[in-house]
Amino acid sequence: MLCATSRFLAATALRAQPRGRGPALRCRRRELHFPGHPEPPLCDFLTGQLGRPSVPAGRRAILRRGRMPPAVGGGLAGSELRARRGRCGSQAARAVSPDVAVEAAARSHKQPAPGSRHFEAAGRWALLALVTLLSFATRFHRLDEPQHICWDETHFGKMGSYYINRTFFFDVHPPLGKMLIGLAGYLSGYDGTFSFQKPGDKYEHHNYMGMRGFCASLGSLLVPFAYLTVLELSKSLPAALLTAALLTFDTGCLTLSQYILLDPILMFFIMAAMLSMVKYNSCADRPFSAPWWFWLSLTGINLAGALGVKFVGLFIIVQVGWNTISDLWHLFGDLSLSLVTVGKHLTARILCLIVLPLALYTATYAVHFMVLNKSGPGDGFFSSAFQARLSGNNLHNASIPEYLAYGSVITVKNLRMAIGYLHSHRHLYPEGIGARQQQVTTYLHKDYNNLWIIKKHNTNSDPLDPSFPVEFVRHGDIIRLEHKETSRNLHSHYHEAPLTRKHYQVTGYGINGTGDSNDFWRIEVVNRKFGNRIKVLRSRIRFIHLVTGCVLGSSGKVLPKWGWEQLEVTCTPYLKETLNSIWNVEDHINPKLPNISLDVLQPSFPEILLESHMVMIRGNNGLKPKDNEFTSKPWHWPINYQGLRFSGINDTDFRVYLLGNPVVWWLNLLSIALYLLSGSIIAVAMQRGARLPPEVEGVLWDTLLRLCAWSLASSSLARGIHTVGIMSLLLGAAYSFYLFHPLAYGMVGPLAQDPRSPMAGLRWLESWDF
Repeated sequence: MLCATSRFLAATALRAQPRGRGPALRCRRRELHFPGHPEPPLCDFLTGQLGRPSVPAGRRAILRRGRMPPAVGGGLAGSELRARRGRCGSQAARAVSPDVAVEAAARSHKQPAPGSRHFEAAGRWALLALVTLLSFATRFHRLDEPQHICWDETHFGKMGSYYINRTFFFDVHPPLGKMLIGLAGYLSGYDGTFSFQKPGDKYEHHNYMGMRGFCASLGSLLVPFAYLTVLELSKSLPAALLTAALLTFDTGCLTLSQYILLDPILMFFIMAAMLSMVKYNSCADRPFSAPWWFWLSLTGINLAGALGVKFVGLFIIVQVGWNTISDLWHLFGDLSLSLVTVGKHLTARILCLIVLPLALYTATYAVHFMVLNKSGPGDGFFSSAFQARLSGNNLHNASIPEYLAYGSVITVKNLRMAIGYLHSHRHLYPEGIGARQQQVTTYLHKDYNNLWIIKKHNTNSDPLDPSFPVEFVRHGDIIRLEHKETSRNLHSHYHEAPLTRKHYQVTGYGINGTGDSNDFWRIEVVNRKFGNRIKVLRSRIRFIHLVTGCVLGSSGKVLPKWGWEQLEVTCTPYLKETLNSIWNVEDHINPKLPNISLDVLQPSFPEILLESHMVMIRGNNGLKPKDNEFTSKPWHWPINYQGLRFSGINDTDFRVYLLGNPVVWWLNLLSIALYLLSGSIIAVAMQRGARLPPEVEGVLWDTLLRLCAWSLASSSLARGIHTVGIMSLLLGAAYSFYLFHPLAYGMVGPLAQDPRSPMAGLRWLESWDF
């Protein structure tokens, strides 16, 4: 967007000339200098002399033979210029008029001396080193403070510990970011023993700096990446320096980079993918060369990294995909290339931008499942067959009875991902929520309150009595499920469910297994006939309430705090066969039955990979803010309306507040508005025949300042105005960083609402609660 802006702005000075008429305006020839490019005269911009190329004789001959030449002139959009920039010289020449091409060639003939070229290269490397050093200095300053958990460190630090301990867990994001955090902690000497319970807990003797340092390093690299990207697109050092400054002095980006979070890792891969894409575009005139292959492959690697950290990495995949499609479309339209060559280009992009990222993305999951081979808090989110592969899980290398019998102690698991086990506890539904009876929910974790005893509906005799023969449960039987810990029966009636309208409430009812007819359920095996026995783990079963005819299921809705934020269980009168109402028996204890090994149930890697993505998608869809949890609306963040407390609330706390540098963020908003305005103007101008020369490139503010300077002053003074403008932007961003840096680095003392606070005058919006 930045590079295209310059093309839009420069073209606003073009005027379409009537046929057969000369320039309507004469002006003294001033040269608008853009580093790295020939210097087209500003007079030609203003008079439109660059706008209407003549047709060479060879081109006229082609037209006479009925062949269409490549498109030139006003129909070439800025994005096309960027995509085609750097290809062979003949293609660049076709984009402008022959006179301009000759003039540009004549000017470019004057090459700088070798000594000056070396000096210029050394200067560029020195600037890159300076930008990188400043970025690392701001990110690593006071990195050890505060010496306690801040915000989401409680999640991602804990997940890093799980990797070190090889304990299986569940998260809604792909695994790469957490794996890298765990690896950084392991290599820096952290032993994975800190509990990461809640924000504010002291790290004490635990080594947390390796994980913070790793995230800060990746966050620091964002600045040089942005600098190099803009420099490659614009060939303008002021533009690249301005970009680096805006990122360096943004307090929001700084804060996100200093803690154990996924954000700096995600931004690193996104920015690296963007830089790699720009680099391989610049090698377009040398297709299939070593640098071309290197940058194309590195783009694919970074795409895999972005998607492997968070699913929002899909946005950079869309960006690279659009660039690739556009590039291939232009190659397909280049009649100088054979279809075989176009096919090679297509194959190269499929291999590097599709096959390679998918292979690496899949490999991260292979490592993830290989490392996390011990049972942990994430077991209940996955199927019984998946849990059988986890060491320490009661299903791992287990032997259990194969067929369900009366008297068996069982757990019943819902087949929909991330719903969990049928669960009850001694707490009652609150007043006004159906009948005030014992709560029944689903729970994602292993728990003794998940255990139920399966009994006949018409007797209270103990089926495990040795004097009674074993009697198997069969499809169509009428049963009772008695909660083992509380001795209450699974029960339903015509009272409405707590959250889901038109569904019936499910409760625990009765005393020591004695209840009423509303405790009776018919057990059915999906797609089986009457009389068939029920297999543990493999049989897909439903529970039909005998009195109301409804079917037991889980809505997946999260109950309020009175329900311990577990999931709602209902009895639905709609008998559709959905996964919400289908269950399987997982744990099975019956000393009167022989056991079988569960090794045969362990799934293959493709099955594990598919199931993990289904669980993540389900988990993402179920994310909702909890009671009293901080929430913000989508429009809050772009306008910097409200920040986020990372640490501390009171005036005695060490407070860190996530808020973007307002000067930087609001300058961004202004830039977007100016870009849209200039884009609209130039679109109209180009439609009228004006055309932008490919020599003119830059970013929005760099180009604006150049055009304003050259239109207001002479050549010598214009350079000074441009320099002052760039320096003003740089100093403005730096000074605003000086004002707001306590938000990122931490502060103690009176809150900003207190006039005695040094931050009192900086509370520009009432919604800023630092």
